[in-house]
Amino acid sequence: MASPSDKWIKEYNDAIKIADDINGMISGKGSLPSSGPETQRHASAIRRKITILGTRLDGLQSLLSKPTGKPLTDKEMNRRKDMVTNLRSKSNQMASAFNMSNFANRDSLLGPETKPDTMSRTIGLDNSGLIGLQRQLMKEQDEGLEKLEETLISTKHIALAVSEELDLHTTLIDDLGQHVDVTDSHLQRVQKNMGILNKHINGGWSCMCMPLAVIGIVVLLVLIYLLIKYL
Repeated sequence: MASPSDKWIKEYNDAIKIADDINGMISGKGSLPSSGPETQRHASAIRRKITILGTRLDGLQSLLSKPTGKPLTDKEMNRRKDMVTNLRSKSNQMASAFNMSNFANRDSLLGPETKPDTMSRTIGLDNSGLIGLQRQLMKEQDEGLEKLEETLISTKHIALAVSEELDLHTTLIDDLGQHVDVTDSHLQRVQKNMGILNKHINGGWSCMCMPLAVIGIVVLLVLIYLLIKYL
């Protein structure tokens, strides 16, 4: 089992790693858009890391104020206190830099901010107060994210309704096209039948006209014969 001293060193190294992660995330924030869901998720992750780092630092401070096991020398105790103080100062600087850059883009995303300036809210606060303020800021921006999410969900529902309406109109147009095709087919069939009927009628008149023509010729010949005979 690790000694209390080893435990403190391990906790401190973990806190250093979290601080490095925060610094890298803040540096990478510049490559993201000024607003949008991805940017907000990134900002939320930074806030949580800062809060976790503050909790770790409180734990390190508590271990120093209530030492267990083999007592530390005054020199080692002071060195570790300085290590915690320096890391907490770095944490506060990163939190201030993050809050300043984050709140600079807040108006474009959620509208004008009516609350007091973030930096002015840190005046007169000790380390514990700064951690509390950071948690409050995280809560406020999480609420802003929830509002943004509600807006996105509402927009999604509107888009789905429009899509369903377009699908309905497309179906109606397809049905109308099918009815037109069926009507055109019926019309072509009727035209074909009319052509056949017309052909039959014309053929019938031709058959009737031929006997009449023969009779007319015979009558004409008879009249000519009678005229010649009696004249």
